[in-house]
Amino acid sequence: MFKEYRSYLAEMLGTFILIFCGTGVIIVDQEFNGIITHPGISITVGIVVATMIYGFGDISGAHMNPAVTVGFYLAKEFPAKQIVPYFISQALGAVCASALLRYTFPSNIGLGMTHPGIGIYQALIFEIILAFILMIVILNVAKGSKEKGLFAGIAIGGVIAMEIMFAGPVSGASMNPVRSLAPALIKGQFQGLWIYLVGPFIGVSIAVFFWKILKEKN
Repeated sequence: MFKEYRSYLAEMLGTFILIFCGTGVIIVDQEFNGIITHPGISITVGIVVATMIYGFGDISGAHMNPAVTVGFYLAKEFPAKQIVPYFISQALGAVCASALLRYTFPSNIGLGMTHPGIGIYQALIFEIILAFILMIVILNVAKGSKEKGLFAGIAIGGVIAMEIMFAGPVSGASMNPVRSLAPALIKGQFQGLWIYLVGPFIGVSIAVFFWKILKEKN
């Protein structure tokens, strides 16, 4: 039981750090005249994800993303009884991070929120594909050989940086429901939010389907 509580705490802390840095870097870029730049934002988020995987992976698996948690469950790599506690932990960490960022930057308009840069349904397709790519990489490196596991943080952080680099202007490249939900809740702005609550879950489900096929062939 104590081990489970440690996992929930690790998920909350990992998600807090991810959202605080991942949306905070966008806010800092806005507040300081684009000093970080879009490539800088992409790299920063990738590094944060990688370091959180190495920092909390042994404790909770470092999901930091409800869609990833569901993906692991569908892949039969995560128990159903822990899904809701993980969701709660991730949501708490994300909302606390966004609340602290709003306190720090009260005049910031966006607070790191995600918005479609194209049509709503085109952005939804992008979010599905991005989540698909992320999940299939996660499953192959996290559940592959021991040698692959050692590089999981680098591989996962790298794919997230790559996806934000090219898809950030298109859909916001959220890939994570709580990443979009937390700043929207704190700001009270929910337009287009459903894209980021639905898309990632569809994407990870498709990824698990293909992963199972590849796993059987291997």
